[in-house]
Amino acid sequence: MAWNTLIPVKALMEHRTNSDWVIVDCRFDFTDVGAARRAYEMAHIPGACYAHLDQDLAGPITEHSGRHPLPDPAIFGRWLEQIGVSNASQVVAYDGGPGAVAARLWWLLRWLGHEAVAVLDGGFLAWQALGLPISRQLPSPRPGHFVGQPGAMPTIDTATLTRERQRYRIVDARVIERFRGDVEPNDPVAGHIPGAHNRPFPDNLRPAGGFFLDAQALRAAWNELVPAAGASALVAMCGSGVTACHHVLALEHAGWTGMKLYPGSWSEWIRDPTRPVARGDSSAAPI
Repeated sequence: MAWNTLIPVKALMEHRTNSDWVIVDCRFDFTDVGAARRAYEMAHIPGACYAHLDQDLAGPITEHSGRHPLPDPAIFGRWLEQIGVSNASQVVAYDGGPGAVAARLWWLLRWLGHEAVAVLDGGFLAWQALGLPISRQLPSPRPGHFVGQPGAMPTIDTATLTRERQRYRIVDARVIERFRGDVEPNDPVAGHIPGAHNRPFPDNLRPAGGFFLDAQALRAAWNELVPAAGASALVAMCGSGVTACHHVLALEHAGWTGMKLYPGSWSEWIRDPTRPVARGDSSAAPI
């Protein structure tokens, strides 16, 4: 059985020593980019390798890009091989709990056509809460052989979204204060793309524990946002294309496929001052 959206802690515990399973710790602190690696070195799920959001799960920032551009597929593929990933591997990604950064690795692997990848529901906190083993030993994985082809997950670029944004329902995963433009801690311009809807990514989670809502609850929560045309008419965005992956994962778990990711997201949209910016609450019309 391949796990391809979420995996419960007990299932990972049962399979974590399987030779074809690769566990990846994706914890990241946006306020201290070295803190999560230090935390990983102090305690992690045994056998887990570490993925740094800026260095491993994103490419170099350019003049026109957002803050976390997609990595070059060839470079990312070589990194996957270094941590032991092959085309037959079951990959499990986890972070501190909510799954926001782990979902980025999930999306990248799915983008390259690798289906057997899942996010640990509840993350490292859920693992610790059950009193399961943790380790300080850094793994020495046997290199894998991975061949991937980008394009298996749909994306939309800035030029297309600028021309055709009226065709899509844009769902912004940032907190409401950033969406409205009340505050903006990360980017030089505050606000959102005109017509976008706000749904902060934690809305995909249960009230406590960092666990995702079950599939039925996710469908009920998203029902009014999914257009009649289906998830392919939805675009997920956030500040830099990371937490937006959480929405894609949530919809896949709920049984809706085809949601497009806007990798550049807000931090790329505002690179050109001629692109429109809205503030306040969304008032987009239904599609």
